[in-house]
Amino acid sequence: MADPKFKIHKSRNDQYYFNLHAGNGEKIATSEMYVTKQGCKNGIESVKTNAPNADIEDLTLE
Repeated sequence: MADPKFKIHKSRNDQYYFNLHAGNGEKIATSEMYVTKQGCKNGIESVKTNAPNADIEDLTLE
């Protein structure tokens, strides 16, 4: 089974958020909206204390 993964998305109003997916691909958490991608990444780092092996997949086009 795969490891958990964070996926960064960009919303229609150009804000960033992430979803945390379990090893089976199921979405198990969605973050708040962040104005900057760095703010979003900081939010992931905060969550990683509870999910230290999760990967980050950036789905934004920049």
